Amino acid sequence: MSTLNKRVEQEVNDLVEHGRRLLSHVQTLGDSASGEELAEITMWITRLGQVIRRLYGPSSQHMKSYESALSTTAFYNLHSNWNNHLAQMLGVAKALKHDIDAGLLQDFRRLVQADIFADFLEMGEHLLNEGYKDAAAVIIGSVLEDGLRKLAELHSVPAVSDSGRPLTIEPLNAELARHEVYSKLTQKQITSWAHVRNKAAHGQYDEYSKDQVQMMLAFVQGFSGDHLS
Repeated sequence: MSTLNKRVEQEVNDLVEHGRRLLSHVQTLGDSASGEELAEITMWITRLGQVIRRLYGPSSQHMKSYESALSTTAFYNLHSNWNNHLAQMLGVAKALKHDIDAGLLQDFRRLVQADIFADFLEMGEHLLNEGYKDAAAVIIGSVLEDGLRKLAELHSVPAVSDSGRPLTIEPLNAELARHEVYSKLTQKQITSWAHVRNKAAHGQYDEYSKDQVQMMLAFVQGFSGDHLS
């Protein structure tokens, strides 16, 4: 698990435990929460909203559930007889924890990434069809490199050098093949397409053809479907 994923998991676990304590406390209050109690509840609600938005976006079901609870009339008038909406909030936090514990968040991210890759590949295909082979080669090659980085993260393969610098496409390709994420044949294919991408990026436009970029596009589309969806 990456450092970022560990931090997300820790934050969600803390939100669940903190939310449980807050709800338990509110359920014993005779008067409405105020002062420092209300400030702590507000902070918890804000943290939860930030996590949902960053992980799932503003249109997700989790965000809709969160906003539904937040829209409750007199939301912050919390006491022993008025706290079901806070319990709803805690339910959303528990749903986040469930997603993380079950590995669903990682699957969700992969789906989102696959959609993003598809959008950029469509852009590359459009440019290629319009006769802009060089721009298409750069975009398609960038999608391939970004895909390799996502694969490295998914399989816990080092994506930085000993000095802490991000690996470029060829060293990253070699590491993924060495860890048997894909075959040596795939490694060789990636190497050949990386050369096309590098030539395009360095203005060596006469050293590859439109047909090669077309084959590069087909390879990256297949590679994304096999490994990133």
